[in-house]
Amino acid sequence: MELQQQFEAAVANSKTLSEKPGNETLLRIYALYKQATIGDNTDEAPTNPFDFVAKAKYNAWEELKGTSKENASEQYIKLIEKLKG
Repeated sequence: MELQQQFEAAVANSKTLSEKPGNETLLRIYALYKQATIGDNTDEAPTNPFDFVAKAKYNAWEELKGTSKENASEQYIKLIEKLKG
């Protein structure tokens, strides 16, 4: 199975996890997904200092800047497989 197919299967599997992951893991899943599908973050940093969720998402994705889409896809697949058990 090629990487894109494995990634798509992992995305489908991420929606059927038996337990909801913690916030840090959810942020990691979000950031890896965005990096794998879009690439480096080009969004503006959130301007509302009280929008903690947006800021956390932005920072998580920003930390992956420079990671290739392929590498992010592989990390995403491994993380979902680990969570799936």
